[in-house]
Amino acid sequence: MLDDYQEVARDYADWDSLPAQVEFFHDTPADRAELVRRLAPFDVIAAMRERTPFPREVLAALPQLKLLVTTGMRNASIDLDAAAELGITVCGTGSGAAPDRAWGPTAELTWGLIIAVTRQIPEQDRAIRDGGWQRGVGFELAGRTLGVLGLGRLGSQVAKVGAAFGMDVIAWSRNLTAEAAAEAGARRVEKEELFRGSDVLTVHTVLSERTRGLVGAAELALMRPTAYLVNTSRGPIVDEVALREALHAGRLAGAGLDVYGTEPLPAGDPWRTTPRTVLTPHVGYVTEGTYRTFYAETVADVRAFLDGAPVRVLNG
Repeated sequence: MLDDYQEVARDYADWDSLPAQVEFFHDTPADRAELVRRLAPFDVIAAMRERTPFPREVLAALPQLKLLVTTGMRNASIDLDAAAELGITVCGTGSGAAPDRAWGPTAELTWGLIIAVTRQIPEQDRAIRDGGWQRGVGFELAGRTLGVLGLGRLGSQVAKVGAAFGMDVIAWSRNLTAEAAAEAGARRVEKEELFRGSDVLTVHTVLSERTRGLVGAAELALMRPTAYLVNTSRGPIVDEVALREALHAGRLAGAGLDVYGTEPLPAGDPWRTTPRTVLTPHVGYVTEGTYRTFYAETVADVRAFLDGAPVRVLNG
């Protein structure tokens, strides 16, 4: 079991029910050769989301590997075609959020970041702990404009809460229709209007070659200096260098980030010293309910595979 960062995987599933020894790893080797050395002896590997990448070169260097289980039913860091060619079965788990649920943990964290950065909650907390009192002036949400970049399941959840706060909700994505936007309580606008008109812009599109760098220097330049950007989707959707420059220069009021181009953040990463930010370490999905589903269904997938029963295959 890979990338058990919090060392809690044992608590969320009956690993002893498996007819094999289970080993847990709590970090992600940055060096590919070290990763291969670590994983070479294993027949079955369980990956937590996209924390460890499995490109063709890594998979080809693991001839012992028969089954790769990923938490969730999508993992962009696994080369599914290569795995199929190499005879490696890749399967997934549920996410802990039923499709008919009106709410999910990442949407909750999104609103946590929005409120934390606009009301300066970390700064106010530090002021009290340092012996001070009120610092700065908060930014109220009612009557402001919430811009949603990507109005899918998560974006729609966030949009509905924005409307409940009394915000005007606007949205854009390449294939979004006015009718679909209206169903989520939003108004479809063009891309430039989304950036120009948003007081708070929140990112909820899937990372792909089309969306990598979608929020670049040109888009950030359209935003008001009083506006905030929140990203709980994937780091590379936003040009991180351009965003940091805008924050340092005061061309944006602030940013709330849960995702980054490099994860975990290296010790000296510039995000650690970037002003006007509230940062969380990719914990949008890190909740008890999600982990219970991820780990319990990982065990179930491994057991089914070993028993020759059907598994939820992603590459076949």
